[in-house]
Formats: sequence, C-alpha cells, structure tokens
Amino acid sequence: QVQLVESGGGLVQAGGFLRLSCAASGGTFSNYAMGWIRQAPGKEREFVAAISWTGGATIYTDSVKGRFTISRVNAKNTVYLQMNSLKPEDTAVYYCAADRTTGRPKKDPNEYDYWGQGTQVTVSS
Repeated sequence: QVQLVESGGGLVQAGGFLRLSCAASGGTFSNYAMGWIRQAPGKEREFVAAISWTGGATIYTDSVKGRFTISRVNAKNTVYLQMNSLKPEDTAVYYCAADRTTGRPKKDPNEYDYWGQGTQVTVSS
C-alpha cells in the first residue's frame, strides 16, 4: 500500500512563496505519475499540477501557470510543488496523489489511486 505524506504548508502573505513536499513509501514511486490537487472550503477538488513518472512531462491548471512548478526526485521518493506569487485564491488544502496506471500526468482527480492527508495553505491579503 502506497503512503503519501505532505508537508510544507502554512500561512503566507499574498505575493509570497511556499514549497510543498510529498514523500512516498510502500510502493514503486518511480512508476507513478504524481499530482497535486487542492480543495478550498465549500468547493470541489481542483486539479493543480501533475508530472509524469520520469519527470519529463508536466501539466498545470491555467490559474497557476507561470507561478507554480511541479518536480520530482525519484531517488528520494518525493514530489514537490514550488508555489510563487501566491494569491488569496490559492488558499486551500493541498493533496498529493499518485496514479499507478499509465505514468502520464492526468488532470482528473478521480483517476488517482493514492492520496495523502493534505496540507493547509493559507494566503492572506
């Protein structure tokens, strides 16, 4: 069973930055595409970014393009989300997720097989 543990969330002022990390265990991390999905209070889950199993392909939702960067280090079983120029609308619980099927990055949260417990990101105006 794959376990994912996020860290790095917190409170930051608008325009600031945070770096989220997601450490994986219990599976073959290098075989999985990985994604970050967020959920704000009262809203549905929203895809943020995803990366292929090799790290060679990445996709982003339009609202974070140019501000967020997803990356991974397979030797450390870890995926990262660097978040710059944060906005109050980025406030949400951020979840790390793993897709064990194709290795290609996916936008649909329903296609991910394993999830972390989430880390809170709060951006004040």
